[in-house]
Amino acid sequence: MSSNNYKLKPEDIKDLINPMGYCYASDQITIDGMPVGFMYREKAEEEEDSGWRFYSGKETQEYVENGHHFMMFDLNYIANCDPAIIPYLKSKREIEYERIEGTDKFEEIDGPF
Repeated sequence: MSSNNYKLKPEDIKDLINPMGYCYASDQITIDGMPVGFMYREKAEEEEDSGWRFYSGKETQEYVENGHHFMMFDLNYIANCDPAIIPYLKSKREIEYERIEGTDKFEEIDGPF
């Protein structure tokens, strides 16, 4: 997949956060430009993994099960896609948040952790 498909071009990315490693994000955010609707932080898979996973919240189960709809990104890229996530990025691991509809705020939800 060409980087021409992504919502933000490399020259448009600003340093909004200190380096925190990579994350995984849905194409609905990085290509379609939808805001983050659901995010969680799990145990890191390796040292450079921030543990963050981002979804629009509109993905179907079938969409989520297709690994081609998710890519690894520097966490700063996703912060540029949706700056509303920034205040939550230093949260502990094993936490889930859902966007409060119509706002730039997220609330912690009870997850499988």
